[in-house]
Amino acid sequence: MKNILNKLFQQQRLTQQEAKAILIDIAAEKFNNAQITSFLTVFLMRPIAVAELAGFREALLELAVKVDLSDFNTIDLCGTGGDGKDTFNISTLTSFIVAGTGNKVAKHGNYSSSSISGSSNVLEFLGYKFTNNEDVLKRQIESANICFLHAPLFHPAMKAVGPVRRELGMKTFFNMLGPLVNPSSPQNQMVGVYNLEVARIYNYLLQETSQNYGIVHSLDGYDEISLTSGFKLFTKNSEALITPESLGLKRLAQADIYGGNSVEASAKIFTSIIDGKGTEAQNNAVLTNAAFALKTFDANKSFETAFEEVKESLFGLKAKESLKKLVS
Repeated sequence: MKNILNKLFQQQRLTQQEAKAILIDIAAEKFNNAQITSFLTVFLMRPIAVAELAGFREALLELAVKVDLSDFNTIDLCGTGGDGKDTFNISTLTSFIVAGTGNKVAKHGNYSSSSISGSSNVLEFLGYKFTNNEDVLKRQIESANICFLHAPLFHPAMKAVGPVRRELGMKTFFNMLGPLVNPSSPQNQMVGVYNLEVARIYNYLLQETSQNYGIVHSLDGYDEISLTSGFKLFTKNSEALITPESLGLKRLAQADIYGGNSVEASAKIFTSIIDGKGTEAQNNAVLTNAAFALKTFDANKSFETAFEEVKESLFGLKAKESLKKLVS
């Protein structure tokens, strides 16, 4: 690690192979917390290179517990986190709304490391039991149209950095990695990122895959479609700037999508929305994300058509039914 740190402190970049090797060594618990903290801090102080992120990703996928869901045409809906905005659980709600339309979701998630409540926090609070049993996950996706892949059960490499990430309480490159290392390798993905630089790195990496994908970033800093500003959308074939007004929707205030100051408060908001009792602002935020998720499956589907489909899922309580089946 000393040689790697000296190289980084001299403002040099790691090659893809160096990045892969160092993360494999971190996973093997070859270094102490001070060394890991120093390593992570470098990437808080300067942008990560594409080759570095690709190497870290390769290491995590190589070390991951794999799950084969290739019988299903799945989508992952996951944000990087790290935007510091403390919204309610938009991507998790979006996942259940998409499942309620009959599409299959393989949601990858984790406890929050830099905000109040991550997807794992809220689902655990609601009674979901995490598993990496492939048969159980397949049964869940068959009955509920959704399964949940709790990252620590699939990425033992994360164990070595978990305490350091929690103590830092800041976004690290592991926030960037989470959406890139779904152990089921879904055919489709919609991912939110916390800045445009990360969006462009993702676009470069995902261009090399066979996935259908959409990458979104709201220009005021959210790692999802927040409707508080315009947002950039990157797909395999296009890049666009979209405003709430161009979708026929009202622009929201940041307070409209605040997620509360505890896991319990976040879960209460989550339950209210999935019960069809959310505010207009909360509903429009999740429905817009869900509509663009459907467009990730089928780029030819209009936003208006997709929006009506996801409204039927939410207000017809089909999303709630998916949650009920998953938890039970």
